[in-house]
Amino acid sequence: MKVTSKLAVEALHLLSRGRSTLIQLPSCYVNLRHISCSPSDVNKLCNGRNYDSLAFARWKNGGGLFHQSSDIDPTAIIEIGAVVHANCMLASDVHIRSGTVVGYSVSIGQSTKVGYNSVLSNCSVGNFSTIHNGVCVGQDGFGFFVDEAGHMVKKPQELFVRIADHVEIGANTCIDRGSWRDTVIGDHTKIDNLVQIGHNVVIGKCCMLCGQVGVAGSVTIGDYVTLGGRVAIRDHVTIASKVRLAANSSVTKDITEPGDYGGFPAVPIHEWRRQFARLRSSCK
Repeated sequence: MKVTSKLAVEALHLLSRGRSTLIQLPSCYVNLRHISCSPSDVNKLCNGRNYDSLAFARWKNGGGLFHQSSDIDPTAIIEIGAVVHANCMLASDVHIRSGTVVGYSVSIGQSTKVGYNSVLSNCSVGNFSTIHNGVCVGQDGFGFFVDEAGHMVKKPQELFVRIADHVEIGANTCIDRGSWRDTVIGDHTKIDNLVQIGHNVVIGKCCMLCGQVGVAGSVTIGDYVTLGGRVAIRDHVTIASKVRLAANSSVTKDITEPGDYGGFPAVPIHEWRRQFARLRSSCK
């Protein structure tokens, strides 16, 4: 306990010097893990052991942390509190806001903006896109099966998310990485807040997904598709281009023809209206 207290005092003394290199103390000093000091001070505190966290440095535009193996354009901004991990690529005029974590080998295209407290992993983002606060991209999809012993076993989730150009993703939306094919978001597609997009989903260009839409795994959506608020789409369904779905609709099978659809299960909009009119009439 005395040794730990002594290290804490030394660490705080080093912090007051305003040095910029990030170190990581041994796990037994877990409460002291992120401390700014020079490499020589690191060796003093950590008995000469070499920690990979020494490869992180503070970015000149904004004060965030980046791994020195990453390729970052000088015009990019990484705000203080943001972290860019190893082997990332940030193009010109990218802006990463505070609290955001850019994971290993992520690439972000020109003039793309990423909001506060987002997490990007196992993905690439195109040019001129906007990712709002709290978005999570590239985490494992929800895939499990029961083995012969009756145990719940996780299916491998090892592929990526590919986000194209001019895409906008609303706050707290989640997009899962692929398992048998990459999850893809097409050019100029706009996604509202609180949308869930499962693994292996492919969404075409110029689509609009309104708030609280849920798209299950391995769905294929064509171009110019509009999904109203709280639309739900079953897994492995294909939706043709130029389809519009009314709010609260649920898609349980393929939609092969363009047009307007609604209801549960979703049917052509005129048929759904007739069903609803008959239901109201019978209730009276």
